Amino acid sequence: MVTSGLRRAGPAAVIGLLALTLAGCGSGGQSTTPDGSPAAVATSTAQGAVTSAGLCGNSGHVFVSSADELRNALASARPGETIMLAAGIYEGDFELSRSGTQRMPITLCGPRDAILAGESITSGYTVHLEHVSWWRLVGFTVQGGQKGVMADDSSNDLLYGLYVHATGDEAIHLRDFSSHDTISHCVIRDTGLLVPFFGEGIYVGSAHKNWCRYSGCQPDRSDDDIIADNNIADTTAENIDIKEGTTGGQITGNLFNGAGMAESAATAWVNVKGNNWLITDNAGVDSIKDGFQVHRVYPGWGMDNTFRGNRANVEGPGYGFYIQSKKLNTTVACDNTVSGAASGFSTISCA
Repeated sequence: MVTSGLRRAGPAAVIGLLALTLAGCGSGGQSTTPDGSPAAVATSTAQGAVTSAGLCGNSGHVFVSSADELRNALASARPGETIMLAAGIYEGDFELSRSGTQRMPITLCGPRDAILAGESITSGYTVHLEHVSWWRLVGFTVQGGQKGVMADDSSNDLLYGLYVHATGDEAIHLRDFSSHDTISHCVIRDTGLLVPFFGEGIYVGSAHKNWCRYSGCQPDRSDDDIIADNNIADTTAENIDIKEGTTGGQITGNLFNGAGMAESAATAWVNVKGNNWLITDNAGVDSIKDGFQVHRVYPGWGMDNTFRGNRANVEGPGYGFYIQSKKLNTTVACDNTVSGAASGFSTISCA
């Protein structure tokens, strides 16, 4: 159970609690080293040792081994229930439309070789959380779909230890007021197979030109989301893209790699256009231009963001930290480290 108080305490408290309270999934997760090669299931994170095995609960299990059984289980899921995926391929797109509760979340769990395989990279979402809350998705693989995992108006959900790859556009997208969600210990690869410009690894919110389509012409306030301890590479667009309209999220302990970025689609590992985001203790290698960026693309947004303790091995023509304007009140702490950035440490002075 994750409470709002623990979220205010930061990712260490959130993930530490999850490691203690979730039990019984077997070989759910797999971390990787910075270059993307497989590593042991036990992961040492920036916040401390956390194992990604054993995260699925030990009661209320519903076992499934086919796509039809999975759809039936999702359609009838109840608070406190755990849906266990057997190893195998589950072809199609899968919708999560019933909610758990804070005390009794619903869990969908499986090993890495339980593969939810979308029908096409040209349309559809392989996993779609639609107007739901208190789900835990743990350990399995999401493959294909125009988007791998899409959350619409879905909050207090956990994506943990997933392998998301081979998508037409983004791998994971939190949209339409999807707030207080956590994406942790996921491995993301091979996005943008349909349109490189839309090939972000993790995407939070909506561009302002789409607010009337997705959020009633208001800012898409997908707020207070946590993106922690993920490994992201081979994305054609940014590893992480934070849109205008979002506030108060955290990006911490992630590994970034700019390999595979398309020149027309990305210029940094992380592009922040929201407000009051905290970006800490991440490590990146080989960017196409800059390491981290902050932009104002819409009035009132791109403000008051903070970067601390990040390690940027850029090996590119840009900056470690590109901040569009001093007026954005961005803090780039002096404990960030930058190497291989031809243009220098940052466009603003560190503090």
